[in-house]
Amino acid sequence: MDFWKTLLSKLQEDQKVYLLTVIENIGSSPGKQGFKMIVVEDGSIFGSIGGGLMEFNLVEEIKEIVKKESQTIFLKKQIHKEKLKDSSGMICSGEQTIVFHPLGKNHIETVENIINCLSGDQKGIIHLTPAQFEFYPEEITSQYHYKINNSDNWYYKEQIDFKDTLYIVGGGHVGLSTSKIFRLLGFYIVILDDRQHLNTFDLNDYAHEKHIIQYREIEKYIKPGKTSFVAIMTNKHSDDKFVLSKIIKNNYKYLGVLGSKTKMQIMFKSLLNEGFTDKELNKVYTPIGLAINSKTPDEIAISIAAQIIKVKNS
Repeated sequence: MDFWKTLLSKLQEDQKVYLLTVIENIGSSPGKQGFKMIVVEDGSIFGSIGGGLMEFNLVEEIKEIVKKESQTIFLKKQIHKEKLKDSSGMICSGEQTIVFHPLGKNHIETVENIINCLSGDQKGIIHLTPAQFEFYPEEITSQYHYKINNSDNWYYKEQIDFKDTLYIVGGGHVGLSTSKIFRLLGFYIVILDDRQHLNTFDLNDYAHEKHIIQYREIEKYIKPGKTSFVAIMTNKHSDDKFVLSKIIKNNYKYLGVLGSKTKMQIMFKSLLNEGFTDKELNKVYTPIGLAINSKTPDEIAISIAAQIIKVKNS
């Protein structure tokens, strides 16, 4: 969302902009499909197509092109090996193909429609071709669909409703730190708690949504699916157990519970006695986060982020 809002503000300033989009990646390319960057006439940049020497060289090239009176849509393959045609100057192996789209004031409405779609939790397709940059309401079966025949015959479609959403159940200190870290990672953050006038909840400006709820209604607020990540960290062992019992039968990309090994052993034993299965409990990440001997809320949040990134990218 921040990316598109930045792009919109530059177009509204009547700045000429190049939108760079990775439409294909192969192997260990640093830029993954869907990565985007804007290079603006005023010299500013936002986003990333993979970083490193490749990105630096391409940005410097586009900074000169964007100043010219006329620009064209083109694509460029970058091969991350030395001494090859289209070499990026990097040696990490892999390949990526990047599309370069010049944008101006005539694209403001398109970008506004993208932002409105994301804000309204709707579905839509970004469609790139050698002749156009457009957006329209539609669904495709996967997040990306593309074909490259040659530099003049290709297309790329990206569905933009695929938002990785982190649901944090518990608005305490760890919830606040976790919100901060995941906002930087580009997740959509929903934080849920059952306590009124909680200082850390009220101060949480990183979450996109904040709801004071009754935990018995927790399933109404957490959407199952492959883009949903759930971190349970209430202030009570009993509430952690209750929330987990309400949602454990649903499918999420990630489901974790904050707590010590001893606490979780007691909780799991109780849930088994209540009829939950080992198969259901085995899908729960606990103790939550990677084992990095984290102590402070920020350190715990980083360990949770590391674990979720590992799961997301697996």
